[in-house]
Amino acid sequence: MYKHRILFLVGVSCCFALSAGAKGTPDWVYLDNGTVRIGVDKSRGVCIGYFGESTTKRNLLNHYDEGRFVQQSYYGQKDGSEWNGTPWVYNPVQGGSCDGKPSRMLEFKNTADSLYAKIEPRSWSGGALCPEAIMEETITLEDSVARITFKMTYTGEDQGNPRHQEMPAVFVDGALENFFYAKKGILTNEAPRILGEGGKKGTEGLGLGASTSEWVAYLDGKGWGIGIYTPGTTDFTVYRALGNGTTGPEGSACSYVAPLRTFALTKDLVVEYDVYLTIGTLDEIRERFKELKNESRR
Repeated sequence: MYKHRILFLVGVSCCFALSAGAKGTPDWVYLDNGTVRIGVDKSRGVCIGYFGESTTKRNLLNHYDEGRFVQQSYYGQKDGSEWNGTPWVYNPVQGGSCDGKPSRMLEFKNTADSLYAKIEPRSWSGGALCPEAIMEETITLEDSVARITFKMTYTGEDQGNPRHQEMPAVFVDGALENFFYAKKGILTNEAPRILGEGGKKGTEGLGLGASTSEWVAYLDGKGWGIGIYTPGTTDFTVYRALGNGTTGPEGSACSYVAPLRTFALTKDLVVEYDVYLTIGTLDEIRERFKELKNESRR
């Protein structure tokens, strides 16, 4: 079994590797408004690993291991650790470490209308808890849209040069193969770079781009799927991992995208942002996110 993640450095430089991963005992909690259903795994950083329609209950996300969720993950400078034989960096991850150690849940609140969690993440490569990078998330639903507010309070030492930061990391069912974004206002269907198993890849295995609409989507062959909107964020990185070919929520194959912002982790930095998820056709996704953007301007 293999797990896929990427390391973002300054500019377009990156490193890709494959690593074995372990799973804990899942502890799922759901929020459902009768239209869409979203779920978090309390055993793995209270990360979002379920998003689907209330009626069909088909999960469009992938949660193959601790690294594959809709979750926070940040990057700093080299810290002497290694992952799969590759020098790694300071990298607190909401879900846990590459060897399957879960993050620590500090607080959890579940009401009929929202989910809230505070998490002490783990270093992806080293496995140590990161109390200096406390993460929070708040989830609400409105009609066909899930709103997630992510927050990270960093009290550690400065982490050097600016890095590409995932806002957030999003891992989708590998059965959703078609990637869409807006290029100068025109919707574009572009095949993501494909990463296979069995070796390391560099920048040739990574797709970088910019969406002038600030949202992207992964759809199936019938033009239906999931949309991701992070207001104020145009840059993104995208790839598809073939794995052993199995799709679904726990499949080895996945489709990945992360809206990107570039900044350094500095002492007393607070990062807070919203991300929206929705399900539907391309026209439905576009109209919902257009309405959200218009509302924010009022």
